[in-house]
Amino acid sequence: MTLTTTATTTAPRRAGGVRALWAGNPQAVVQRGLIAARSSSWVVVLSGFFEPVFYLASMGIGLGSLVGDVETSAGVAVSYAAFIAPALLAVSAMNGAIYDSTWNVFFKLNYGKLYEGMLATSLGPLDVALGEILYALLRGLVYATGFLTIMQILGLNLAPTAILAIPAVLLIAFGFASLGMAITSYMKTFQHMDWINFVLLPMFLFSSTLYPITVYPDLVQRIVMAFPLWHGVEFIRGFTTGAMSPDMGWHILYYVVMIVVGLLFTTRRLRTLFLD
Repeated sequence: MTLTTTATTTAPRRAGGVRALWAGNPQAVVQRGLIAARSSSWVVVLSGFFEPVFYLASMGIGLGSLVGDVETSAGVAVSYAAFIAPALLAVSAMNGAIYDSTWNVFFKLNYGKLYEGMLATSLGPLDVALGEILYALLRGLVYATGFLTIMQILGLNLAPTAILAIPAVLLIAFGFASLGMAITSYMKTFQHMDWINFVLLPMFLFSSTLYPITVYPDLVQRIVMAFPLWHGVEFIRGFTTGAMSPDMGWHILYYVVMIVVGLLFTTRRLRTLFLD
C-alpha cells in the first residue's frame, strides 16, 4: 500500500483551515519510512549503535582505569565508565535524531521531492513533520534499548531508575529531530549541511560528556548550560546514577520547548514551500 493510498483513504481532502495543516495521519509517513528502510543498508543503521559502544570501551574502560572515580554535578562519586556511559547514550540519541531529521529530510525535500507528493494527498504539513520525527524516534528507541542493555551487563546502571533513561532518550531525540528538521527546511545546498557537524562537535566535546562541567570557569559553564545536549546528559545521568533532583524538571521543560518550536517552524515552512 502506498503513502498516497493510505493518506487518501484515512483522511478527507484538505479544505483549508485546520485540515490544511493537520489530517491526523502521521502514521502514513512513518509507514512509508519503514517500507523504504527495507532496501536501506543496515550497516549504516548499526554504525550509529556501535559508535557509542566503541567510545565506552576505549575511554570508559581503557582511560577509566587511569582516571578513577569522577564526581557528578549532584555530588555522587562514580567510576569514569559510569560517568560517561549516560552521556554517550544522550549523544547517541542526538546523533540518530539529527541524521534522520537533517540529511534524510534534506534529500527528500530538495531532490526526492517526496514532500510535494505527500502534501498533494490529504496529509498536512504537521502530519509530515510529526511523521518524520516519529520515524526518527524509532531509531532512537532501538539505540537506547540496546546501549542501556550493554550498560546493565557492564554494571554501569547504578540505580533501578536507569530504566527511565529510555523515555528520557525519546524526549531528547524528539527535541533534536523537531529542531533539526526545522533548520533543514531552510537549507538549499549540501554545503549548508556542513554547519550541522560544526555545531554538533562542540556540543559533544563540551557538554559534560567526558568530564565534569565544573572544570570550566563560571562564564563557560553558563554557555555550556545553554547547549541542549548538556540538558540531555544531565537528565539521563540523573536516572542511571539514581541522583534525581527537582532540577530535572527544567531539563524536561527545555526539550518540550525545543519540540514545540521545532514543530511550529517546520509546519510553517512546509506550508510556505508547498501550499501557499
